[in-house]
Amino acid sequence: MTTPSNLSRRLFLQRAAVGTLLAAGGSTLAACASGGSEDSGSSTDGGGTKSDENPFAVKEDAPLDVVIFKGGYGDDYAKAHEALYGKKFPKAQISHKGITDILPQLQPRFNGGNPPDVIDNSGASLLPMSTLASTGQLADLTALLDAPSVDDKSVKVRDTLEPIGLEAAMLDGKPLVLEYVLTVYAIWYNKALFDKNGWTPAKTWAEFLTLCEEIKKAGIAPIAFQGKHGNYIGQVVLDMAVKHGGHEVIKAIDSLEPNAWKHPSIKMAAEALLELRGKGYFMQGTEGLDHIQSQTAWNQGKAAFIPSGSWLENEQKKVAPADFLTTASYTPLLDGAKLPVDCTRIAAGENFIVPEKAKNKPGGLEYLRIMLSKEAAGKFTEMTGSPTIVKGSTEGIKLSPGAASSAALIKSGGTNNWTAYFAGWYSTMDKPSRSIMAELAAGRATADDFCNRMQKLADDTAKDPKTKKQTRS
Repeated sequence: MTTPSNLSRRLFLQRAAVGTLLAAGGSTLAACASGGSEDSGSSTDGGGTKSDENPFAVKEDAPLDVVIFKGGYGDDYAKAHEALYGKKFPKAQISHKGITDILPQLQPRFNGGNPPDVIDNSGASLLPMSTLASTGQLADLTALLDAPSVDDKSVKVRDTLEPIGLEAAMLDGKPLVLEYVLTVYAIWYNKALFDKNGWTPAKTWAEFLTLCEEIKKAGIAPIAFQGKHGNYIGQVVLDMAVKHGGHEVIKAIDSLEPNAWKHPSIKMAAEALLELRGKGYFMQGTEGLDHIQSQTAWNQGKAAFIPSGSWLENEQKKVAPADFLTTASYTPLLDGAKLPVDCTRIAAGENFIVPEKAKNKPGGLEYLRIMLSKEAAGKFTEMTGSPTIVKGSTEGIKLSPGAASSAALIKSGGTNNWTAYFAGWYSTMDKPSRSIMAELAAGRATADDFCNRMQKLADDTAKDPKTKKQTRS
């Protein structure tokens, strides 16, 4: 749900086997931290000739091993990036694997000291980022950020990135992860349907309730959500709360401050969600659906709104009707809100990492540098409909409705846009928080229950001696 590890995103495969692996993953990964040969991955010098064109001295015929989470963004974009790498290093053999179960497949490789060179570590069964960081299994990306940009050798890579990308890269005080995708979280609707019925997204809570009633009278459920994955609808609660109480609400949550989840704005937002349920504005049975089921029902016109991130359009393109216009909108404002309506949560997400023990660590860093070129970033947006953290990479690109509306929301929100890190910083909070949010949306918890349970989860995390507490200013 949140960054920097962005544990939310697509293909949340709620399987007992995965849960067991996740529970065991931290200790197992920690045990394998010293795996591999002593000199493996010890330097960014790959044995090639170092230059501005090849800042990590990649050996031209060194194989490159790439593993990509094949979720909402697919993996075709990675194949395009690999083609750019292959063009630069034509003698290099590139191994590509697109998978959904990252942890089960890659944990044995980490245990054996033979991890891939580049990993998109995302999805429900990802390797726990906090464990990877604390056990020294991630390559420091400082050299990457300080390297010359592919597009302009006089400019460092770090200066070509949106500030949130640099912030999200930090784990344990060092840049250890490339959060590549600039994700926009929103309430989504089909603009074609809304235009046909003369509907427009509501700005205030009162207007939203009125709109929902009109939609319901038209025989359409106002709202569907991914009931089996509570982080989606939980995002709506957080967005309303942050808009109401200001950025300090989410900063306190991320910093594990006492009573952060008991802030009046959190309770007010939780009560608002329960009001929607009480008025019958949720699609019948949506609390029992996964993301694909609920989103497909939305594509079929059974619901008007659905919460999600900007991967939604690409994830659903195979089932969405040809005239379906996936469009991002803002959540409505509760009375007394401090922030404007046209801002939202944005996040730099999709965890691209280079393992410290990778056989071709220099090649992994160079692959990430190529990804951060305007050409590569532009290809990603064209193929997925989502923007990246690379400044100006959407210039001259014809954007899809989802990408265009996402970009507009980013621009309108400006400095009022917000982000959250608690589930990424504290891996033990992620899955339990999703369950608590799902219980609220299903009406099995009151607003007070929700606040109390989330606060207990945060307090237990803060008290855990294994937790490295982080603070937002």
